[in-house]
Amino acid sequence: MHEKERHRIILSLVQSRPVAVIQDLVEMTGASEATIRRDIAALHVQGSLRRVRGGAEAITPPSQTVLMGRPYRVNEEINLASKNAIAREAVALCNDGEAIIINGGTTTYQMVHRLAGRQMQVFTNSFPIAEHLLHHSKNTVLVPGGTIYREQNIILSPFDNDTSQSFYASKMFMGAHAIGPIGVMESDPLLIQAELKLIGQADELIVLADSAKFKSRSSLIVCALSQISTVITDPGISEEDCDMLKEAGVRVIVAEAQQEERKKSTSAA
Repeated sequence: MHEKERHRIILSLVQSRPVAVIQDLVEMTGASEATIRRDIAALHVQGSLRRVRGGAEAITPPSQTVLMGRPYRVNEEINLASKNAIAREAVALCNDGEAIIINGGTTTYQMVHRLAGRQMQVFTNSFPIAEHLLHHSKNTVLVPGGTIYREQNIILSPFDNDTSQSFYASKMFMGAHAIGPIGVMESDPLLIQAELKLIGQADELIVLADSAKFKSRSSLIVCALSQISTVITDPGISEEDCDMLKEAGVRVIVAEAQQEERKKSTSAA
């Protein structure tokens, strides 16, 4: 990863939490600990952040409670070709007139471009998904009440009786922080709380996850594999992981990136 890209990720993470620890920065950039320490030192000298023991903090600390996990603007350009291909297969499962739930995330966001010509009822807790569909489609768009978390561009409510409890969908489309034998995993308890409410409002759960998600892990479980109807992923999924899903009764769709999707991913990078 280029130095400018590492610096962008470091500054984004520093702005999203009280202290960004070195180990998290190593994981998110793929760089060595020594490289991250040099990056922090350089950004400290520039006055872009403040170096602290074991990591870095923002010059002006964030005023809002933030969610754990990689910020949206960092995530959105990672594995973009795979995300586009996965989103294409997801929209192919939708029918006009259907009511669906789209959970917030950078992979599920890629669905919006192909939903432009559809007429559906879409419930989403994603601010960018809702905004795009309102301006560029004829879909009916519903959102829950709650707080918009800027770093993840997601709307979350602390209350059980929000509008999500009144919406029924045939399908729910959801991303994931990680997937393993134990099930779908996430990085923040607030995200899990929101996802569990939505999962209960849909007949069918469809998880959109590129193959890198099968190599990640988290300590927080959203749901077991048995609760998933379908997983849409990319050709990088291992045979072992594919067998794991099928043995749990999960349908697996492998989405091949088309030429235009690869071009978009290259230009974005």
